[in-house]
Amino acid sequence: MNKLPTRVKIIDVGPRDGLQNEKQPVPAAVKIELVHRLQAAGLKEIEVTSYVSPKWVPQMADNHDVMQGVKRQPGVRYSVLTPNLKGFEAALADAPDEIVVFGAASEAFSQKNINCSIAESIERFAPVVAAAKAKGIAVRGAMSCTVGCPYEGEVPPSRVDYLAGLMKGIGVEHVGVADTIGVGTPKKVQAAIEATLKHFDIDHVSGHFHDTYGQAVANTLAALEMGVWHHDTSVAGLGGCPYAKGATGNVATEDVVYLLHGMGIDTGIDLDALVDTGAWISEQLGRSTNSRVARALIAKRKG
Repeated sequence: MNKLPTRVKIIDVGPRDGLQNEKQPVPAAVKIELVHRLQAAGLKEIEVTSYVSPKWVPQMADNHDVMQGVKRQPGVRYSVLTPNLKGFEAALADAPDEIVVFGAASEAFSQKNINCSIAESIERFAPVVAAAKAKGIAVRGAMSCTVGCPYEGEVPPSRVDYLAGLMKGIGVEHVGVADTIGVGTPKKVQAAIEATLKHFDIDHVSGHFHDTYGQAVANTLAALEMGVWHHDTSVAGLGGCPYAKGATGNVATEDVVYLLHGMGIDTGIDLDALVDTGAWISEQLGRSTNSRVARALIAKRKG
């Protein structure tokens, strides 16, 4: 436990990774308000939107309106997903602080998801990364399926090592180790992080865990014990993975913040304001929050 960080930086991916899985269209005004509420609650890193073809992800067709509508605060980093050069060029008009590129540790997932091999997918991102760095924009890489794949099953750490090396090779500065379908358990997650640490230091690695099997908080703790102090979470547990039946979405930001505060780890986040934000966005979507902590605290408030 001696590697536990004293502070943790949370990257809330709810506005992008969370909402993009919603079937119903979410108005741009609601997405903007969500970002405003998150930053008011103390979030310093927010993944806002994605510059993908609206044909594939219609939910993100309003990316420009959302980015232009956000009232930015100093000290907050606003990131966006840019899957190709066309997407990056569109994003430039909205001046993101950071772009996110992605790759899978599973060959089958890469083929099914983007119709190319892992190596080919990373080669496609090379010009995007170079263009971002030339403009002084930070580059984060999302590594999906680092412990399990819906097509291949278990993914060995050697595949994570391979993907992390490719990402480092094209100039990616920071990577997220993602359990995309939420099948991971602590030792498997730690093995994936160990493989990543061959290429990136602890300050440039994030945990990104989905809660399909109820393991995301345990996996977060396993990453914390290795010193990982950046974590991707999603307010109200928004999100999911279209490739995993029954996937319940990303780990809820509220649940991770409650864990961290209970361990005396600083986040700079106001948990009550965060719970209110999660309840608000869930109401906009016509359902209750997926965060267990939020449900418990809301019930406690009602007495």
